[in-house]
Amino acid sequence: MKQFIKTEHAPAPIGPYNQAVLVNDTLYVSGQIGLDPVSMKLVEGGVVAETEQVMLNLKAVLDAANMSFDNVIKSTIFVADMHDFSKVNEVYGKYFDTSTAPARECVEASNLPKFVTVEISVIAVK
Repeated sequence: MKQFIKTEHAPAPIGPYNQAVLVNDTLYVSGQIGLDPVSMKLVEGGVVAETEQVMLNLKAVLDAANMSFDNVIKSTIFVADMHDFSKVNEVYGKYFDTSTAPARECVEASNLPKFVTVEISVIAVK
């Protein structure tokens, strides 16, 4: 059975999708970009500021599902420029313990929604 997770503390979907879907004990969180959930505008300050907002948005969705970053088993990172990887990685790394960090991949994409610099999605389990 699918349960749709929604929170006002993360940006509302900008297309035909949900913030997250919980199936049994597995949570599939849609890709988050650096939108402020109140203004629905992209945060200013470049890739570091966007990544920080992405992580806050992911946290809000995880919280809404009664989970945390400790529950994340897989993440996918999309960057517009692989030269920004170290900056994204530094912010991302603040949210995980290195010894229990999830599996992940990082892919450079020529264009991301709203032409942002970074997008991250996660899968978490209870």
